[in-house]
Amino acid sequence: MLEQKLREILDVDIFKEGRNNDNFIGRPFYLDYENAQVLVSDAWKHRVKGIPQGAFLLAFYDGEDGVEEAVLLRALTPSKLPTDNDVVSSMIEYYKDGSDISGRAGNNRSSKLDDFTRYEFSFSGLQCRVLGAFYKLKKEVDRDGEKTVLETLEFGADLENFYSANNYSVYKATDSVLREIVNQRDGSIVAGNENEFKIGAIRYSSSRRFQSTIDDVEVYICPQDFVGKRTAAFGMTRTGKSNTIKKIIEATAEISRKAQNCTLSNSTNELPPFTDEGSPQFPVGQIVFDVNGEYANPNLQDEGTAIFELYEDQVERYSIVDKTDKGFKVLKVNFYNELQAGFKLITTGLADQASTYIKSFCTVDLTEPENYRKSPGEKTSDERHAAIAYDKKVAIYKCCLHEAGFKLPPNKSQVKFFGDAKTVNQIVPNLSPHEGLNLDQATIWFKDVFDAMADDEHRQKFDDYRQKKEKDFFDEDMIALLTFLTRKPGPGKQASYSGFRLFRQFQGLHTNLSSSSFEVEILTALRNGRIIIIDLSQGEEKIRNLYSEKITRKIFEDSMDRFTKTKASNHIQFYFEEAHNLFPKKEDKDLSDIYSRLAKEGAKLNLGMTYATQEVSSISANILKNTQNWFIAHLNNEDELKELRKYYDFSDFITSLLKFSSGNDKGFVRMKTYTNPFVVPVQIDRFLANRGG
Repeated sequence: MLEQKLREILDVDIFKEGRNNDNFIGRPFYLDYENAQVLVSDAWKHRVKGIPQGAFLLAFYDGEDGVEEAVLLRALTPSKLPTDNDVVSSMIEYYKDGSDISGRAGNNRSSKLDDFTRYEFSFSGLQCRVLGAFYKLKKEVDRDGEKTVLETLEFGADLENFYSANNYSVYKATDSVLREIVNQRDGSIVAGNENEFKIGAIRYSSSRRFQSTIDDVEVYICPQDFVGKRTAAFGMTRTGKSNTIKKIIEATAEISRKAQNCTLSNSTNELPPFTDEGSPQFPVGQIVFDVNGEYANPNLQDEGTAIFELYEDQVERYSIVDKTDKGFKVLKVNFYNELQAGFKLITTGLADQASTYIKSFCTVDLTEPENYRKSPGEKTSDERHAAIAYDKKVAIYKCCLHEAGFKLPPNKSQVKFFGDAKTVNQIVPNLSPHEGLNLDQATIWFKDVFDAMADDEHRQKFDDYRQKKEKDFFDEDMIALLTFLTRKPGPGKQASYSGFRLFRQFQGLHTNLSSSSFEVEILTALRNGRIIIIDLSQGEEKIRNLYSEKITRKIFEDSMDRFTKTKASNHIQFYFEEAHNLFPKKEDKDLSDIYSRLAKEGAKLNLGMTYATQEVSSISANILKNTQNWFIAHLNNEDELKELRKYYDFSDFITSLLKFSSGNDKGFVRMKTYTNPFVVPVQIDRFLANRGG
């Protein structure tokens, strides 16, 4: 059945089948490069089962033999005729007399209208948008050494020329002709090739009295339009955004099965991303940030199914909370090994705290100094001083983790740092930090040294250190960390702060067993073409956002590294639900944000992204301007529609997008894809993990 439909797309003759007299709707009385006005009648409209707003029409050129050209139109709104004032005046007179003037010609109703007046009343004007033109070109090709002339159907998204309006006749596009139109492709991609994916059927209106009596016209998408591109799904809650994204994931997974190469090893970026047949060179990795848990878990809206069940052998699921009994891996960080990642989780969780000492702690810089890992003899004096300070900060921070009960990794219980043998080290003579201390010993050392700063007996030692080194033994960052470790507002004071005890709320994010970070594990799986679902439905919003950014940044940086080193890179697709919680706001001009970089630079790195949210205006213009694929469902206010008008030809659908029937319009979207030259109204198929369903 599918192959038959695809052949119909390839074989249809628009100029023969499109001129079916049963589909004739009228003649234009005005035509220019952008607009057309068409004279239609009630009888013609009834014969073609209505002309809904947004319907595709074809205006064929009749002016001379041998010229085959059809202007593609979209029906918009009624337009005025020169005779409209006279018709309205006549109608009003009949109404005043109480006459019944309803009904079409030929019906059995009793009507006071004579045939001529009824005929005049039946005509109206139709305002249309010019979308482009179909035409035929003859091309000479070389086949086995012989010249052959082929006639090809071409489409241009504008008019090269137009003639007087009387030279055209207008027909409603239906059946195979409509299928050809809505599956039109720009460039070298041929609609109906084996890599096409059915996403839905053409739908013009919420009301479907006429449409329900005719066969559906299938709409296909080309997965190449989405792989490595940016895709947006906008619409109010419960209008089918997630269902649309699931269909895109399904289409991408299907094309990924046809990948020519199964590994990136020993491959360079000299290979084109796709073969001549349209299959990707390498399997496509997909990662879903599942805010509501509907991709990773069975749910009723998918008839008890989810993405992970459709592609069970390809999917790996991760969760913030421990759900290993349900087949999930846990997103946990080894706080001792991944210092900055763990520290960022803590400071993010404490960001709402108002206490000054907590704010000071949150500004501590645990970034590893430049050239830190050089051998001591290779470092400059400044590099050595920076390394010594960094070691002390790390040691204090690890002591805080230890005091808070974070379980130590195996064989990772020691820290080394330099005190000062002639001054400060004498405060705790039985402990030598430069030789290595376990965290219990280090905690004692730091607490004793911190309190000694207020002791008259030892104050001179710190003064001597300051004169010798021209800086304090503990800098501001270290003091902030020591305040947390000792829980004291200052040296020699009583412990009155919560300090390290505030860390305990983050113990659930820590694991002492992993030697590598979870984002490295996820990246490896994506490079092998697997589907990763991150279940973010549980956990605080700040933590969810941090995990999303951390994983996204890791993948982006790896892709950039591969790009600069000319190493082969497979496509990776990102999917962001509730994107307004992650992406920069409209007024945010910071282009260094990872999501802005993904939107602007992702294409060259083979990174694609699909995002869904309720509001167009909630997304940064930097991301919107780089979005190639759009799926727009119901939007409920003029502000959102005003923003939408800026892109492609969505202005033609502004009125209809405001109207919504909650029980009937789910999945009804206006779709613009990368290679389709105009917006197509589509009823998206329902996602079913049971393919036979």
